[in-house]
Amino acid sequence: MHRFHDFCRRSLDDIKRQGRYRTFTSLQKQADRFPLYRRPDGREVLVWSSNDYLGMGVSAAVIEAAAEAAHSMGAGAGGTRNIGGTSPQVHELEAELADLHGKQAGLLFTSGFVSNQAALAAILNSTPEGPDRRWICFSDEKNHASMIAGIKGSRAVVQIFRHNDIAHLGELLAAAPADAPKLVAFESVYSMDADIAPIGRICELAGRFGAMTYLDEVHAVGLYGPQGGGVSERDGVAPCVDIIEGTLAKGFGCHGGYIAGDAEVVDYIRSVAPGFIFTTSLPPPTVVAALASVRHLRRDPDLRVKLFERTAALKARLLAAGLPVMHSESHILPLHIGEAARCRAVSQRLLDEFAMYATPINYPTVPRGGERLRITPCPFHTDAMMDRLVDALTIVLEPERRVAA
Repeated sequence: MHRFHDFCRRSLDDIKRQGRYRTFTSLQKQADRFPLYRRPDGREVLVWSSNDYLGMGVSAAVIEAAAEAAHSMGAGAGGTRNIGGTSPQVHELEAELADLHGKQAGLLFTSGFVSNQAALAAILNSTPEGPDRRWICFSDEKNHASMIAGIKGSRAVVQIFRHNDIAHLGELLAAAPADAPKLVAFESVYSMDADIAPIGRICELAGRFGAMTYLDEVHAVGLYGPQGGGVSERDGVAPCVDIIEGTLAKGFGCHGGYIAGDAEVVDYIRSVAPGFIFTTSLPPPTVVAALASVRHLRRDPDLRVKLFERTAALKARLLAAGLPVMHSESHILPLHIGEAARCRAVSQRLLDEFAMYATPINYPTVPRGGERLRITPCPFHTDAMMDRLVDALTIVLEPERRVAA
């Protein structure tokens, strides 16, 4: 045990020397002042990195739904889905999410991480072609840690294809045994690089080689498409995707993860995935709040429209000021810094001197040299707030570093 303690100490010292030791900034969300948060000393902070992309987590209707559910059903589910944790509202939410994506069935998990880990492992550990035939999983090199955890926790043979590279994926698929079970796992919006996958082309290619498709839409659900069904809905290709995975914790502003797909596939995962079976169900207030949020965003696109208008407005300001905005096809605006200690220092100066918070993203989340601030404007960031951010960044970043990434 003492050797392990020594190992922990050495490892932590090394992480600190590299400037990538993580410290968590204590910030209290203010439902009536979002995106303004409050520090423990009472000072307000303007947050630029919330994943509550549309502010649905502070929506009065969502909060009221959660409060009413807490009063009528209590704070916790009190059991797994099999032990008193399946309320009628759970079934309603699963049906709503399935309908959102045009699928036969949906399945709730306790988080987006768990939904990816549990669903992918369940699929890739199955034996549709017999016990001696292992799946081949074709995984985009920039997939989420949760997807990697599910894939690595399986018996599958893993082939990594270059990020969004259709030609490379095609080469790998063509080289694989024709009769092997295959799965292509990828995302729609890649949250650190702010780019978007060519979903339709990937699905067409997968279909040509008899491969299933598994699409992570966590950074897109609620935000893209006429009803918030994600990039696959926006692009009209959701029917081509076998399994769509999403979260309730970002665009929908609540908590939890889910998958949607064909009824037999979803039922199989429900029946065998330990990450689903052996964990307590989502709390009733969370389920009811998420249901209210999904239903609101499906019928009202105003927040989506405002989000992208605000994103364009901030991007134009950052570029006009000569700040190092990285290429972005989405609602996320990464600002290139390029060194771990500096990235943390820039974030800390913004907080201490300008009462603004932007998350520093360092290795291993991004490659060394690719360290960045991750900026996510929301519908409630005003022009004045944007001007404050640009002025602060202009002061904090030296002129020689303020070049296009």
